[in-house]
Amino acid sequence: MSLLRLLNVQGFAGLAAALALGVMLLVEKGETRHWKKQSGQFEQLYRAEQTAFARTVAAYSAAAEAARAADRAAAERVRAEQRAVNERTAHDYEMRLAAARDRARRLQRTAVTAAADPCPGRAAPVPGLSAAPCGVAEAANHDGLLPDAALVATEQAIQLDALIGWVRRQANIDPNAPR
Repeated sequence: MSLLRLLNVQGFAGLAAALALGVMLLVEKGETRHWKKQSGQFEQLYRAEQTAFARTVAAYSAAAEAARAADRAAAERVRAEQRAVNERTAHDYEMRLAAARDRARRLQRTAVTAAADPCPGRAAPVPGLSAAPCGVAEAANHDGLLPDAALVATEQAIQLDALIGWVRRQANIDPNAPR
């Protein structure tokens, strides 16, 4: 009975407080376990998000680099096609000019020969008769232009034609066309 003597109102209050604190400690331990588990799940989610973000950034960086490489390749292809058009146009232009100048020289030699002998292959004139017109000198300049002016006009026409062709071929180069 000595134990009952110790359990007076203050003893019961202390015992009740100790039990209440014990229950609260147990509840708190349960809460702590719960929140540790939740924290671990949130940490896993956070790490998964960070990993996904890093993969996304890497994918975008790789795609951007691939696009830059494709742009460089396309630019080089366009430059090569433009160089080829330039070289082909210049070569064709020079060939056409050379042919026109050669043709002009031959016509000029023919005109000089015709002027020196207006009627080649004709017999000597008969005394007392007037000489018949030959017509070769008139035929050499049938378009009304002097030979030098005709050559300049021909050169300019060739130049304009080459320029028009060059512009059309350059415009046909598609910088966005796949290789």
